[in-house]
Amino acid sequence: MNEAKSGLAGDWMRLKFLGDDPVMLIRKGAEASIFLEEWHGRQVVMKTRLPKAYRVERLDSSIRLARTSREAHLLHDSKRTGVPTPTVYEVDTATCTIIMDYVNGPRLKEAFFGMDDSNLRRTCSLVGSLVGRLHSGGIVHGDLTTSNMILRDGEKLFFIDFGLSGYSSEPEARGVDLLLMSRAFKSTHFELHSRAFKAVLDGYRRVIGRKDTECVLTKMHEIEKRGRYSERTQTSLVPNI
Repeated sequence: MNEAKSGLAGDWMRLKFLGDDPVMLIRKGAEASIFLEEWHGRQVVMKTRLPKAYRVERLDSSIRLARTSREAHLLHDSKRTGVPTPTVYEVDTATCTIIMDYVNGPRLKEAFFGMDDSNLRRTCSLVGSLVGRLHSGGIVHGDLTTSNMILRDGEKLFFIDFGLSGYSSEPEARGVDLLLMSRAFKSTHFELHSRAFKAVLDGYRRVIGRKDTECVLTKMHEIEKRGRYSERTQTSLVPNI
């Protein structure tokens, strides 16, 4: 194993991957693993993009470094728009690790189940306003689901996981964000979809304005129709057996 470059996160990663101490893996995705750990007296999340053996080593290092750096910048820039995100403490380029604040609280996906109708509408309106702030700041999240939102103390909502995020003010990119949000409600909270997504759009509209909202919604419906057409076309190409 190649040792990490000396540094706070580098030393930590070197120790952990050599099996010095156990570490709590709280989530493992296709691209990154997320660990919960004590770091300089505070509880933090360490998101590490581990090497991919199927890629050429130099290309793999370049991809992981670029994506790690980009996500850290997006977390910071999103916070500047007024959207609560985990505070980034350090980016370790040797191990492609982001060390950030641990946000304690349920994911919105779970928090919804204990809400009455009034809290549901208020929270969904908050979701919409935060998405609106992101979009007004030229940022799209890229994976807007209730699994990527954490509700702290029952009122402050944090957006997490900016691995698929990017910089764009195009209606197409914004429309994709809203479509992902709508689909997340339909798949995970089907019985809540109509009133919940309406509240999301109310909050979104208050931030970016009626005209821009209608433009984004038009694009969202276009994208949705393209997806349905593609699905129908692919199905029609499958021979009957």
